Amino acid sequence: MNARQEQAQDETDNSELMTFWEHVEELRKRLLIALAALLAATLGSFAVSEQVIYLLAEPIGSVDALQSIEVTENISVFMRVALLCGVTIAMPVILYELLIFILPALKANEKRWVYLAIVFGTLLFLAGAAFAYFIMLPSSLTFLVDFLAVETKPRLSSYINFITNLIFWMGIGFQFPLIVFALAKLNVVSARTLAKGWRYGVVIISILAAIITPTVDPINMALLMAPLCLLYMLSVFFAYLATRGIGPKDEDTPERNNSN
Repeated sequence: MNARQEQAQDETDNSELMTFWEHVEELRKRLLIALAALLAATLGSFAVSEQVIYLLAEPIGSVDALQSIEVTENISVFMRVALLCGVTIAMPVILYELLIFILPALKANEKRWVYLAIVFGTLLFLAGAAFAYFIMLPSSLTFLVDFLAVETKPRLSSYINFITNLIFWMGIGFQFPLIVFALAKLNVVSARTLAKGWRYGVVIISILAAIITPTVDPINMALLMAPLCLLYMLSVFFAYLATRGIGPKDEDTPERNNSN
């Protein structure tokens, strides 16, 4: 019996080892597909990178308001914009390959939350990027460039870095409701706590707006505070939805224990 048990144990270990390497091979396959999509999208973006640079220069007026100092500055900016466009275009494929690898290990309700998180996360990111490009950048750039009435002609590389970083981090900042939703699912925060502490939330938002705002005037600070306050209220609603989904299950548990 001992020999048979040892043999069965060895077979089980070998099976688990093969399963592990199968997962590694599957992950390698998904990563290769994602990298291939990124490479193809980046190469394809060479055809539109110049137009994208012109589009990014719109908040400051046009590319005529910018200058290049270094010999390789134009080509480096072109390559950077092409890579950013490639990442953006290839992102659906990257997310799809990631989901194909992860979803088999998730339960049905967990898969549903993942799908919803991707949809709402994408919409919130686009909303943050649009807010930064159409509202925040035009007003802040006008203030910064005209400050002290000294003629300012930013470098192309520094301007592109500034505007792309601002758009990206504003899109990331708009993910706050999803973060609160996840924390509420874990019972770390609740909608009631957030609603009661709204005054503290406004104070924290005002401090963050003062730090993040690229200018020192109160108008741009108020422009940033407005969507942040809306995001806070949206976070309260998301936390309510999360706790409402948890509530019935938590309430049923004591009843089942008592009945047993």
